[in-house]
Amino acid sequence: MRQVKIHTGALLAAGLIAGLAGCGSSDNGRSGDGPPDADRPAAAEPQRQSGAEIATVRGRRIAVHRRKGDGAAWKALSSPNEMGATRVFLVDAKDGDWLKVLLPIRPNGSTGWVRASDVTLSSTTHRVEIDPKAFTFTVFDGDKVLRTGRVATGEGGTPTPAGRFYFTELIRPPDPGGAYGAYAFGLSGFSPTLKTFAGGPGQLAVHGTNKASALGGKASHGCVRVGNDDITWMAKNLAIGTPVVVKA
Repeated sequence: MRQVKIHTGALLAAGLIAGLAGCGSSDNGRSGDGPPDADRPAAAEPQRQSGAEIATVRGRRIAVHRRKGDGAAWKALSSPNEMGATRVFLVDAKDGDWLKVLLPIRPNGSTGWVRASDVTLSSTTHRVEIDPKAFTFTVFDGDKVLRTGRVATGEGGTPTPAGRFYFTELIRPPDPGGAYGAYAFGLSGFSPTLKTFAGGPGQLAVHGTNKASALGGKASHGCVRVGNDDITWMAKNLAIGTPVVVKA
């Protein structure tokens, strides 16, 4: 079982749950007023390597560079992140003292370089694959299937985007019988159509639900819904930083 810090209460009300794109039914949702930048999905091919490396930021801020060795930083990201969770990155490549990492920013699939000395590395052999066409998820440990189940994805003009993402934080909603279910994992990706949502940045998530009957179809603004038993299992067994692949 993974030891994962779970965020609850005031942080939840003020942050992630309020602003997750695609987490509610699309019956009364509307897109924000942001500029229509073109989100570029990351390659959605499943990972087949033995494991993935997770970089956890060591300090209060980390400098991100467009290219390794750049003198000036491109971005500076805080830790904890906007949701109060220690910031992590999924490592894409290593080159000496530098790491190429997947960034939790728009457009989806953005990468940057950070100094290896600014992070602590860990690894996981777990990954989650979402198949929007079959409306299923599969959790792997290497090539071994650990768990499968049904999902609900985005509908209409708010699709769940394909790409390679990772878990950025784990939230326990104050009401496990509510629309977000027992737990919600924030994802590193964002809705391609909702630039803002309920005061938030349109961040995607994998979360539980109080409408199990909607699983197996399109029902959200872009988030991935799973059963409460499944999200509870994920919360107990999957680390922040675990790769999540949404197939095209």
